[in-house]
Amino acid sequence: MTILVTGAAGTVGRHLVTQLLAAGHQVRALSRHPEAAGLPADVEVVRGDTTDVDSLAAAFAGVTAAHLINFGRGYQPLDNGEQIVAAAVRAGVRRVTLLGGWSEGTLEPAVRASTLDWTQLQPRADFMANTLADWGPPLRAHGVIREPHGDRLGASVHEADIAAVAATALTTDGHAGQTYTITGPEALTPRAKVRHLADATGRDLRFEELTPDQARALWTAEPPPLQIYRVAPGGPAEKADFVLRLYANVPESGSTPTDTVERVTGRPARTFAQWAVDHADSFRPSAA
Repeated sequence: MTILVTGAAGTVGRHLVTQLLAAGHQVRALSRHPEAAGLPADVEVVRGDTTDVDSLAAAFAGVTAAHLINFGRGYQPLDNGEQIVAAAVRAGVRRVTLLGGWSEGTLEPAVRASTLDWTQLQPRADFMANTLADWGPPLRAHGVIREPHGDRLGASVHEADIAAVAATALTTDGHAGQTYTITGPEALTPRAKVRHLADATGRDLRFEELTPDQARALWTAEPPPLQIYRVAPGGPAEKADFVLRLYANVPESGSTPTDTVERVTGRPARTFAQWAVDHADSFRPSAA
């Protein structure tokens, strides 16, 4: 079968493309900038954008299954879900996975109401890959993470595990109509994550606790490289308060590990310690 991957150049999409290729499937990738996608040579990369339904006809043509994401640029939920679903059904797509963002848009209800065999993927914890952007710069520069609420728990999920659940749902039976809540295998504090990165890099890395007031003052004067801060609403003060509220009140769904990855794929979910070893060079000064 030919499988279309939207968001193929993204954090989860790249892993999904690699896993599908390794399993022997033909992969077509949707990209706004095919020339810069940097995907394997075996991938058919087509130009298109989910916010522009007219660009999807060529992408869906001859495709039997597709991986969709519910957000466009700026992580905003798509407002053209019904049109996307109609284009997919018209082209003969039979099976889809749908990766959700922070909030539901128009694509989820359109998919659920369609004739497609759909599987919804809901990562409820932060991606381990966010650590690269969030903590890479400060750890490379001075080996210290300065944040509030250092004892908050999060069941961070490896992006390759999200892709593995998607690949399984796209290529095997028994997943239609399912909504899978995906997390990592354990709940860790930021302090524990820094210790894992210290062990992986062989460096003396430290976590320094800030009070909420200290964090607000720091973040409004010099915005941190936090992915969630970048997409939070409002100006610097509003963004800082948004992140502080989230850090102080981590939802139970984001801090409680699930067995979804192992139950769906038959393989245990990857730990943060494993992720840290794989990405250790990114937290050393030489990676700057």
